[in-house]
Amino acid sequence: MNRFPNGGQMKHGASEKDAFAARARRSPGRGLTAAGLVIGGATLVAARALPPVPGMPSTSAADLDPTQLASTAGIPAQADDEGYSIEHEIIIRRCQRCHERDDEGRMTRISYERKTPEGWQTSVRRMVALNDVSLGPDEAREVVRYLSNRQGLAPEELEPGRFEVERRLIEHVYEADRDVENTCIQCHSMGRVITQRRTREEWELLMATHRGLYPLVDFQGFQRGGDGPQPVDEAIDHLSEAFPLETPDWSAWSASMRTPRLDGTWALAGFEPGKGRIFGTVEISAGDAPDEFRSRASYTYAESGEEVSRSGQSIVYTGYQWRGRSNPGGADELREVMTVDRGWRRMTGRWFSGSYDEFGPDVTLTRAGGDPVVSGVHPPAVRTGAASAELRVHGVGLPANPDPADFDFGPGIQVESAAGGDGSRVTLRVSVDDEAAVGGRDLFLGGVSLADAVQVHDGVDRLEVTPRAGMARIGGANFPKGYQPYDAIGWDDGPDGEPNTEDDLRLGRVPVTWSMEEYTATFDDDDIQYVGALGPDGIFTPAIDGPNASREGNRNNIGDVWVVATYAGSDAAAGGEGALRARAHLIVTVPLYLKFDPWQGVPAGRLVP
Repeated sequence: MNRFPNGGQMKHGASEKDAFAARARRSPGRGLTAAGLVIGGATLVAARALPPVPGMPSTSAADLDPTQLASTAGIPAQADDEGYSIEHEIIIRRCQRCHERDDEGRMTRISYERKTPEGWQTSVRRMVALNDVSLGPDEAREVVRYLSNRQGLAPEELEPGRFEVERRLIEHVYEADRDVENTCIQCHSMGRVITQRRTREEWELLMATHRGLYPLVDFQGFQRGGDGPQPVDEAIDHLSEAFPLETPDWSAWSASMRTPRLDGTWALAGFEPGKGRIFGTVEISAGDAPDEFRSRASYTYAESGEEVSRSGQSIVYTGYQWRGRSNPGGADELREVMTVDRGWRRMTGRWFSGSYDEFGPDVTLTRAGGDPVVSGVHPPAVRTGAASAELRVHGVGLPANPDPADFDFGPGIQVESAAGGDGSRVTLRVSVDDEAAVGGRDLFLGGVSLADAVQVHDGVDRLEVTPRAGMARIGGANFPKGYQPYDAIGWDDGPDGEPNTEDDLRLGRVPVTWSMEEYTATFDDDDIQYVGALGPDGIFTPAIDGPNASREGNRNNIGDVWVVATYAGSDAAAGGEGALRARAHLIVTVPLYLKFDPWQGVPAGRLVP
């Protein structure tokens, strides 16, 4: 029984260890050499001693047991009853050289983990890049599809980590164990961790892989010096208990999993930072395989009236994970990541683009059937005392010749006229009583309704800039720019008249004037002169990367500033007493110089759409 320095155990006998060492000596381009660990021709660990850390023994590659490194050749199947049989011919043929297959069809490492399509894509590309696996693009896509369907995640398991696959830049807090979170997020988001399931031994092997491929991880988070359990030990204990291979959720989902039937018309509603709400339709039809689909989307930005048409293709993995691309290859290409609900009636997620996935709308698709679908009302708020205010009702199957009496917003709102069209929009003229109660109003139209379709308010009491903490990255010379969109949201203090209470009314985006102010962090701070520019649409464009000869010390164009929104509408401060202002913090930082993408330069193509 070998024991890792991290306290974990691997079930290896001396014969397996000796066989591994012998294989490493005779396999060109793989194993331990005088220079260190070489995988796929790249030296990953130098043989000289690593820098010592107080309280910790110095370590060199020569001191490491080969079974602690990244290769899995010679590792037998796990002794317990866990693990999934691999029956895919390509996986067996291409992977069995290193991942041995037992009598039950289980393959080392592969059979003892479950992941998202993105997680399996990362594994496949790493094998191609680092271990010289010969795998064509079509074969690689089939491998990802097979493993995602057979060893994926149940919807309930993915839900807490959806921000990871939807590429959302959020401040996620892992409440279950903050110490384990701190160990993991030194190099990547916690979302990458919580979207995986493994056996305990597989979690131990994953930590060993980290130490073999990225030896500095010990000094970044795995070890803290001294005796007793180390952070990596605590991480293994927690992750193996919180995210085991077998769960009731996966057992239930995998037993009834099937390809959803999504053909038909879907009503689209969404919100894109920097541009506002969108409404439209998506037509979905069958693709070349049962789990493949084609789509055609047509939608309008409610504020600007800009109309957009898109066409794309997608695959639905694990019975509910929509992965697609629309307008592929074009300048306006969007990647689509959505979750299909269990009833096949609703899809939610995000469509995005940009070098840092910073652009694109949050979307909700609702299946259209016999009854009309009301997607939303714009503007989302109307003031008390308003006369002949315009409200546009968006949806699918709306009446072409509407009767004003069919639209019911409740007491205090009278619908004066209604004009239809192609069934996707009805334009209403409404008046609101001076004494109408403030608050959200449901819309009833025939036999359908929309909760909180419109907010009745008595003025914009305060302003909020979102996100409150933003981040952009300089670029344009050697690295791409990372942009940051902002929105100004108006709020009414609600029935109690007090700000920041539960009855406050969110009134949606309001038109503002954008500006920047210095975020003073040092004497003579001058970041505002160099970091970039804020456009009239609230989208921040960072300056170019690299040293700036015009800046003291040839410093680059990083820094932090305040992003300021000023609202001077007639209903500002609930009575036109003056302009409202709000601000948010913006950090303009360096490009992402190093991405841990081992597949860069590998001609494997896109595996997940």
